Amino acid sequence: MTTTAPASAYGLYVTETTQTQIQTPIPTQTQTQTARQGGGRPRSPEFQLAMDASRGLRQDLFQDAFAFRPLPRMRVDGPVTRLLPPRLRERLTRLPHALVVLAGVVTLLISLAGNGGGDLAQFLTGLLALGAILLTLLRPVGAFWVSLAATPVCAVFAEGSDDWPWQPGAFATQLIVLTVVAMRTRPRTAAWMWVLTAAYGLFSEVFFGANHYFTNTTPFLFVSALALLVVTVWHVRHDAVQKVTAQQTVTAHERSKRTLLEERTTIARELHDVVAHHMSVVAIQAEAAPYRVENPPPELEYAFKVIRENAVIALSELRRVLGVVRAEDYEAPDAPQPRLADLDRLLENVRDAGLQVDRTVTGAVRELPQGVELSAYRIVQEALSNSLRHAPGAAAKVEVSHVLGGLGLRIVNGPATGLVKPSPGAGHGITGMRERVSMLDGEMTAEATDDGGYEVTVFLPVTAAAPTEGQG
Repeated sequence: MTTTAPASAYGLYVTETTQTQIQTPIPTQTQTQTARQGGGRPRSPEFQLAMDASRGLRQDLFQDAFAFRPLPRMRVDGPVTRLLPPRLRERLTRLPHALVVLAGVVTLLISLAGNGGGDLAQFLTGLLALGAILLTLLRPVGAFWVSLAATPVCAVFAEGSDDWPWQPGAFATQLIVLTVVAMRTRPRTAAWMWVLTAAYGLFSEVFFGANHYFTNTTPFLFVSALALLVVTVWHVRHDAVQKVTAQQTVTAHERSKRTLLEERTTIARELHDVVAHHMSVVAIQAEAAPYRVENPPPELEYAFKVIRENAVIALSELRRVLGVVRAEDYEAPDAPQPRLADLDRLLENVRDAGLQVDRTVTGAVRELPQGVELSAYRIVQEALSNSLRHAPGAAAKVEVSHVLGGLGLRIVNGPATGLVKPSPGAGHGITGMRERVSMLDGEMTAEATDDGGYEVTVFLPVTAAAPTEGQG
């Protein structure tokens, strides 16, 4: 059973087909599917083609032909319309409606000037043409039937006219209605409208065109075919753009997820070295602790033995987890993970690359958890890399603030001033910084400054700090 329902305000039709399961063997793709009639005789492919064609005709032009499908407003979120004032953009949404009304007025004037007959006949046929065009705003398929029915009416009132079967007003009306309805429906509907229009024109010429020297069905069909071809190309391009946009959206979403996973994997690799170091220290100290006490009680030896065994088990689990997140070409670093004390070496490398950068340290410098220092170092490193990439020739400033309850970072750079063109990035750096901050339950803001630069502000909370070592 096949039913149709309006899919959108544009008057498009969606075909919903319910297939009944048949208990007979299913033919292969190379065989022709046959349907059984009452007598059991298989239907020919030509019959199936004719049935499909008649079914499509009923769906497009007969079922719910006068359904209410108002023309929606035009979208004004394009790259050009966004620059317009809000009030002008609001008025611009009614541009398609205004163009249809303008086409109707022009057709009315053509009917008043070109159709034959008396003044009253010209006025009535002009109003009929205007009404058919305005009807495309609300009931597009119904407007086609009204326009087609108005064509013989105009011909009857046009006494002494040499144009047959399309009077000037009817010619313009049918052409505009075909174009507007084709834009509001799918290409198959436009093809059916053109076929019915051609059938009417040929029928009028054969049976009623003997007394007319000039018939204009062929010119009308040629012009309308060109118009419908342009509309069909527009439909195809519009559908292609929508599909590409949807695919780009999905691709961007997948790329964002992949980037996030890659950043988390990188953080996991780095933190593995930090945690593994501490667990190794715990295991070694637990093994050596009983030897530092003279005649330790058995309970103490057993407790340190349990601590060491748990530390070794935890270290083995860390190595196993790292094997899961490690890439095939990943190599464990030979040097220990960097800390805040290594910022001076980082700033020297950045200065050698051409970025003028200054560092300011405020507050009582103290030793922080290694995970916090590693994340702080990586955040500063990534922020300075972004400055080199997006603002070549600019000056940057790094502020490290040791405050009560945590560590504050502020990396800010000015606008690009050099002749080197900025290099576009994929946004992975900001994602990685946010992941590190989120892992430590911190806060981060990254935004452009008023002078055209960029600023990254981070606060990493520290619940338990080690004793102060001194300034450095």
